[in-house]
Amino acid sequence: MTAGVALLLGMFVTADAASVRVRCEKRADRSKISVDGNDLAAGSYTATATSGASSVTAAAKNAVGDEVEFDFDSNANDVAAGATSIPASFIQGNAVTGSIINASGQTVASSTVGCRVKNEVTNAERGAVRGSPSEMRATHLVLVEEFQ
Repeated sequence: MTAGVALLLGMFVTADAASVRVRCEKRADRSKISVDGNDLAAGSYTATATSGASSVTAAAKNAVGDEVEFDFDSNANDVAAGATSIPASFIQGNAVTGSIINASGQTVASSTVGCRVKNEVTNAERGAVRGSPSEMRATHLVLVEEFQ
């Protein structure tokens, strides 16, 4: 009878499984990764980011509510604000695996995602698209002369 009651209660009381959201962005001079755990039990967690043959683990944090967030970045300002430092070349093959690990060392959630690749336009390319500064000045001078 007790087993039957427990089974019935188990049907109505469900716990969400832990999950992880991994986001990443690769630039020519920067790697940026976010590993966010959700539906976690109270406790301390670390996160690991892996790309290619490289892996780095963030310092432990306590879950707030049922969530914990970790940032990994090669930008010095973001590292100074608390992100775990990674080299600009960390992201390989435009893919990252992010894992949330509990205090017992067990991986509670893991996901592999493709990274957003953000190409920055160089000044030379901007000039080719919009006209070089000298071309813009020459056009401006022509227009000024026509109205005098």
